[in-house]
Amino acid sequence: MQLSVPARVDLAIDIFVAEDLGTGGSPITMHNGANQTSYVSPSGDHTGEATLQNGTITRSWFLISRVEVAAAPEAGVLTAFGDSITDGTRSTVDTNNRWPDHLARRLAAQGNREFAVLNVGIAGNRLLSEGNPGAGINALARFERDVLAQPGVTHVIVMEGINDIGVAGRSQSPGADDLIAAHRQMIERAHARGLKIYGATLTPFEGAAYFTQEGEAKRQAVNRWIRTSGMYDGVIDFDMVTRDPAAPTKLLPMFDSGDHLHPGDVGYTAMGEAIDLSLFKRPGT
Repeated sequence: MQLSVPARVDLAIDIFVAEDLGTGGSPITMHNGANQTSYVSPSGDHTGEATLQNGTITRSWFLISRVEVAAAPEAGVLTAFGDSITDGTRSTVDTNNRWPDHLARRLAAQGNREFAVLNVGIAGNRLLSEGNPGAGINALARFERDVLAQPGVTHVIVMEGINDIGVAGRSQSPGADDLIAAHRQMIERAHARGLKIYGATLTPFEGAAYFTQEGEAKRQAVNRWIRTSGMYDGVIDFDMVTRDPAAPTKLLPMFDSGDHLHPGDVGYTAMGEAIDLSLFKRPGT
């Protein structure tokens, strides 16, 4: 069966699982905090039903890792690779207000229908190590699966490292040099596949639960390297976009969701609107 899907629409997928997922001995694919409403039905096969009685609501996704659609051969794929700030944590549920959503809408509005935008942000993700299982394997380990192996991928934006910095607290490890080495590795792997890769600076986090002055020094060092090293094919300066000019280590209050780490809807909009669309050229142009 062929199914046509318009661009940028919400897609509802029904799944019936005949066995208890909790007894299989291995974890299921899931996306914690997807900021989209899904429903869990009562027992039985309810696929295809237009309405669901006595279902429960979850804000996570389960079982499906991606949906692939056929596109024109010249189409490009832009992958947004990051942590909770790319995942859209603390944006309004069911409104598609993540910064990659705003970028996708802008690309479409300028008549550029040759790009698909994939959001592969995972809340809590780190560059170098793992913590909460729901935060996924470290960025270096998942870079192949979530970026390089994506069908048709041509471009990638990387925004990773703030969780390594924050969780480390006052510890010197990992240091800024360790995080920069991880960025270098991702750049080299992307270039080896012929991809364009862009570095996004880490946004301010003073006031967040895991803020330390030691961490702030690391953030500044990583951002300085992203801006000046010339390793990335381009720089997206989210730090400059979101910081408070009067207190540059803090988010601008109107952009702050309230936890002093994640932007809210206004902040995510500003991030998506600030990206220079001329960075992204159709493959072959």
